[in-house]
Amino acid sequence: MSNAKAYSAASATSPLASDTIERRDLTETDVQIEILFCGICHSDLHAVRNEWSNTTYPIVPGHEIVGRVTQVGSAVTKFKSGDPVGVGCLVDSDGTCPQCKAGLEQFCPNQTQTYNSPDKHIGGITYGGYSDRVVVDEHFVLRVPPNLDLAGVAPLLCAGITTYSPLHHHGVTKGMKVGVIGLGGLGHMGVKFAHALGAHVVVFTTSPDKKEDALRLGADEVVVSRNADEMQKHTGSFDFILDTVSAAHDINAYLNLLRPDGNLTLVGAPPKPLEIAAFSLIMGRHSLSGSNIGGIAETQEMLDFCGEHNITADVEVIPIQKVNEAYDRLLKSDVKYRFSIDMASLKSE
Repeated sequence: MSNAKAYSAASATSPLASDTIERRDLTETDVQIEILFCGICHSDLHAVRNEWSNTTYPIVPGHEIVGRVTQVGSAVTKFKSGDPVGVGCLVDSDGTCPQCKAGLEQFCPNQTQTYNSPDKHIGGITYGGYSDRVVVDEHFVLRVPPNLDLAGVAPLLCAGITTYSPLHHHGVTKGMKVGVIGLGGLGHMGVKFAHALGAHVVVFTTSPDKKEDALRLGADEVVVSRNADEMQKHTGSFDFILDTVSAAHDINAYLNLLRPDGNLTLVGAPPKPLEIAAFSLIMGRHSLSGSNIGGIAETQEMLDFCGEHNITADVEVIPIQKVNEAYDRLLKSDVKYRFSIDMASLKSE
């Protein structure tokens, strides 16, 4: 065991503040990583403020981790010191369940999340990426393409895979018509991926002033969803729609835009149940599904795809000392489009 610098919250009403935590010594299959950047995910805020009623304090958030390998265990074969690497939402799973064997560790009933999860190695709970270093089993460490900007890579480990996975799973490819509802941290990644996959991309937004940005990110069209005439023009035409909105909205208005056998996948999580009209599904044999992150192999595939197409998240880089201000801004959607913490700033603590 050794000490590491971190930022933690002591309670649901406490600000994040400088702290010292313990990291485990390397086992033979472990990789030690110096954390260079850590993205801020909206779930970090939910967890810190105990909005899901499952937080153990103190909590060190962060599951969008990018850094460099500083040490490897004796049995590690995939990585060496100096390699650029990433760690996402998972740091362990049982490896034996049907989900793990299928490469779907995100559905493992015995998964260990990167933070606020029981730590089977040293007891207590896991601590996340708002820290100067982390120790992770090599199976859950991901190669980062060397051509990508590391600050922009960090959000790919959650926002990236959350949007890539359903596009990949539902076979989005060249020539398909794809809708993306919402242009925030998730939505902007959905636009980039759908565009790179060769789809005709339509962004739905309630904000007319987002049109220019949507086109810059790769959208072919922008529809202001409050305009009924604009919506009507697209009835029955979409192969796939990615819904990234976490606020209440009329899902039926979008289901009616699907072609026969089209799919709408939720990755946003509205706080209250959505009302689904049966005929919105029945009349076109439409399907409605959900998706969260992806397995380790698919996450690596996503990163390799990003390397090939030079895709990163649009980020605002901040020092760790501004993290509480960033949380307040996140609540106001005052960021384009993700915060990435420069963890070098932790050295001054």
